[in-house]
Amino acid sequence: MPVKPWSGVWDATKFGAPCAQNPYFVRNAHEVSKEDCLFLNIWVPEWPSKSSKPVMVWIPGGGNFGGASADGVNNGENLARHGVVVVTINYRLGLFGFFAHPELTRESPHHASGNQGILDQIAALRWVRQNIAKFGGDSANVTIFGESAGSIDVSALMTSPLSKGLLRHVIGESGAVTAITPNGNTMLIGNPLTLARAEKQGLSFAEQWTGGDASLTKMRAVAAEEILQKEPDFLRSPPQDLGITIDGYVFPRHPADVFAAGREQRVDLLLGNNSRERIPGTTPPADLKKAIEDSYGPIASRALTTYVGAADPLYGTPADQWATDTSFRCSAVLQLMWHAAAGNSAFEFQFDRTPPGRESVGATHASELEYVFNTFGTFGLMQNPAAHYGAVDHAVSDAIQQYWTNFAKTGNPNGGKVPQWPKFDAAARAYAEFTDAGPVAREGLRRPFCDLYIEHVKQLIGK
Repeated sequence: MPVKPWSGVWDATKFGAPCAQNPYFVRNAHEVSKEDCLFLNIWVPEWPSKSSKPVMVWIPGGGNFGGASADGVNNGENLARHGVVVVTINYRLGLFGFFAHPELTRESPHHASGNQGILDQIAALRWVRQNIAKFGGDSANVTIFGESAGSIDVSALMTSPLSKGLLRHVIGESGAVTAITPNGNTMLIGNPLTLARAEKQGLSFAEQWTGGDASLTKMRAVAAEEILQKEPDFLRSPPQDLGITIDGYVFPRHPADVFAAGREQRVDLLLGNNSRERIPGTTPPADLKKAIEDSYGPIASRALTTYVGAADPLYGTPADQWATDTSFRCSAVLQLMWHAAAGNSAFEFQFDRTPPGRESVGATHASELEYVFNTFGTFGLMQNPAAHYGAVDHAVSDAIQQYWTNFAKTGNPNGGKVPQWPKFDAAARAYAEFTDAGPVAREGLRRPFCDLYIEHVKQLIGK
């Protein structure tokens, strides 16, 4: 429902509250997060604006169950200095944003429920389309970009009929429409969360909140704090498909199936990952052999001969490599292959930079965020051990910001003084690697490992 107009001046000098959540990534989340949270934030490069600027809309990560746009790492001020309007948004999370229920489905004019958080993202994009010109933004040139769950969400939005006409370019950081969890379970492919399954799951949750009466009336009387207290530990056991439901309205088909068929929106896509995507609070599989056998089935023996040997200085142990390859790296390669095969412009990256102090862990999940936004020293809960940034880090950040804003302006990251970034195609699989020495053009990112992953996924979805 659109916000009701108000009279007078609205005080917009401070960030709105994060959406209701447990304290996974936001300090004191129980005290500061609220249900009244659907705010967005805007940074402009100049005021008043002398010309219409490209717009970059940031969808923050957090598994679709945590996080907030107001987190210091997402501050858009420095990125906006490159001549773009930056918008960061909140959306409902966890059981508030991704909860299906038969009665919710029946009362919906679209006979759907479960994707409230995605509908919030679409509502924000519609607001941008209608209002961003007042802030000097070009409503016809909008790039959506996100990290982790935000990256999966921007990729999924490319397959939703509700987002058509609302975006021109897409940047995804560490998240694609196919993945395998470190314990070998397949996510976002092969076993989608259908509306019927999501409703059944929702009934189970509601019974816990209400003492057995799962009716909508009883459920709506439960306080947000009680719902959060009974929420599963999503950090250790993420919700299936990150909560996304194939509801017939927001998502008529599973995003992976849409990409495999080449039916996603014809927009420019820049997608990649970090070299060692260990998520805080999670670990690689303790029994790598079992994880590979459970996941890869008939081709497991080939994978077992591939994931052997000592730890790699860049990619970590074989278990680290498996975890990143199957949950982030090779899923990005496959999505880019599908997108390029459909005749779309595509670019791939890998982020390797590890600042002093973090050599032991490498470029872990979300490491690139402080470089994208040039917000060093703001990571807080997500960074252990602490980093010590210097001139090299600022140089890498300058290059990333130039590439990202070039892409937002034209759909091509190249331009200015940055090294040439080759376009991705299925044959060469060219990509840009962000190293300690700066960006370097490469080809065939971990091809033998990704070829196995791609073969496995294609078997699962029959493509």
